[in-house]
Amino acid sequence: MRPYVVVNIAMSADGKISTRERRQVRISGTQDFTRVDQLKAGCDAIMVGIGTVLADDPSLTVKSEKCLNYRRKQGWDDHPLRVVVDSSGATPPDASILHKGKGKRVVAVSKRADPIKISLLEKKATILVAGKDEVDLIVLMDKLGNLGIHRIMVEGGGTLIAGLMKAGLVNEIYTFIGNIIIGGKDAPTITDGEGFIKESEFTRLTLLEARRIDNGILLHWKVNGPEPKQD
Repeated sequence: MRPYVVVNIAMSADGKISTRERRQVRISGTQDFTRVDQLKAGCDAIMVGIGTVLADDPSLTVKSEKCLNYRRKQGWDDHPLRVVVDSSGATPPDASILHKGKGKRVVAVSKRADPIKISLLEKKATILVAGKDEVDLIVLMDKLGNLGIHRIMVEGGGTLIAGLMKAGLVNEIYTFIGNIIIGGKDAPTITDGEGFIKESEFTRLTLLEARRIDNGILLHWKVNGPEPKQD
């Protein structure tokens, strides 16, 4: 059974998740950081794309003692399984995601990944091969489900989220919209890539909640999928 996928992302008031140089920007504040930590603590796995690893070098660990204690009481590892979607095997062997915090790691690669790079990465992570030239996200989710992963939180970036949306793999989305304007036609958005062309392909959402938090607003969406085709 495929995992339940929750996307969590912070974006500026004009829909950007970082600058055009892919430089990390602090968009939300303390309240939202606490919310994200709680969301993370309730998941079996945290997933990011290789672009996020190279740009931000995240650890994807649970931060607060309260959340760590919650996981320990459940009999879980302190930190969820950390998953990098990395078609070519470009994850640096010294990346924080491979070293900070105890727990398991997975690097998902395609068949074209460099065997030398893979041999270095498999010292720190389980390697899952899914897809010929690019990681096949549907195959990857099936493999993660077979590993006992039921709930995954996705933290970016835009290319990965776009791929998951296109494959119909996303169930919920949390978007924190902050009180800044980043600008730039080349600055990444929550769903980068080619985008949909036909309106019938657009992903439809149902708004579950909207609330003010920090100096912005949090929107919680349920993903309905594409609009049904008309006869």
